[in-house]
Amino acid sequence: MSHISVDLVGPRLPEQSDPRISVVIPAFRSEDCIEELTRRLRASLTAITESFEIIFVEDAGGDRSWEIIQAMAREDHRIKGIQFSRNFGQHSALTAGIDHARGHWIVTMDCDLQDSPEAIPALYEKAQEGFDIVLVRRIGREGEKADAFTSKWFYRIFDYLTDTKSDPAIGAFRIFSAGVRDSFVQMRERTRFFGGLMQWMGFETAYIDVPRPPRYAGKSSYDFRKRLALALPAIIAFSNKPLILVVTCGFIISFAAFLGGIFFAIRRLVYDIPVEGWTSVIVSLYFLGGIIIVTLGVVGIYVGRTFDEAKGRPLYIVRRIT
Repeated sequence: MSHISVDLVGPRLPEQSDPRISVVIPAFRSEDCIEELTRRLRASLTAITESFEIIFVEDAGGDRSWEIIQAMAREDHRIKGIQFSRNFGQHSALTAGIDHARGHWIVTMDCDLQDSPEAIPALYEKAQEGFDIVLVRRIGREGEKADAFTSKWFYRIFDYLTDTKSDPAIGAFRIFSAGVRDSFVQMRERTRFFGGLMQWMGFETAYIDVPRPPRYAGKSSYDFRKRLALALPAIIAFSNKPLILVVTCGFIISFAAFLGGIFFAIRRLVYDIPVEGWTSVIVSLYFLGGIIIVTLGVVGIYVGRTFDEAKGRPLYIVRRIT
C-alpha cells in the first residue's frame, strides 16, 4: 500500500483487537539493529503476554530499514511499520507511533539497543502498582564525553528557562497507560519535545534504574549541532522566560544608565568637572544597539513560532504503512 497522508495523524494501521502492549520505536538508519532488536523484543514481550504489537516508524533514513521492517511484518502480523515521506525527526516519529498505538500500555524506546528490551517486564510490573508512567533511568551511560557534556548542559539550561526539572539519565524509554496516550495525542504543537510534553501532563510517575549498554551498531546521529537545533525550539515552545530575561536586562541597563546620568550631572554641577570620553559614548551606543537587536530577535523567534503554529500543517506525513 502506498499513499500520501495530509491529515494530522495519517492513515491508520490495520485494525485488530487491541493488544495488551504496544512498543513504539523510531527507526533512523537502523538497518543493523532492527532484526536483533525485534528478536529480543519478542522474547521479552512474550514473557508478559502474547498480545502485543511492535510499531517501527521509519524516519526516511535512506537505508534498508524499511525493507527489513516490511519483511518482518509479512512474517509476523504483530510487527507494524510506518514510513515518513521525509525526515521529520525522532520526536515526530514517536508522536506518529503513539498516534497509531492501540495497546492498553505503550512502551517507547530507541532503536539502537541502548534501551534494553529485557527491561520491559520490569517496567510493566512497576506500572501495575498503580503508576500512569514508569520511566527508565539509565545508569552507567556509555558514550562520548562531549555528548554527555552537551546533554548535561542542555538540560540545565532547559530546566532554568522552563522552570522544570529534568534528568539527563532519562530518555525516551518508558511505559505509560492508554489514558496518558489519549492525553498526549491531543497536544498537536509543531515543536515536539517528547519528554517535556510527558512531564507537562503531570501524571503519577515512577522510575526504575537500568544499566545502559553500548550501542549495538553505528553511532549516534545527535551531534552538537543537532542538540542545539533541538534545544532552541524546545525552550521557545515551553517557556516565555527568554522574553522576561531580555525585558529584565533592558530594565537593568536603563537603571544603570539613569544612575550614571545622575553621577555625571553631580560631577558637572557640583564639582564643575566636565564630562569627557567620546569612546565610552560610542561603546555604550553599540552595546545598547546590540541589546536592542537581541531583544527584537527573541521577539521575532516567538512571532515565527506563532506563525508556524497558525499554518496548521500536519506534524508528519506518512508515505507508506505495512
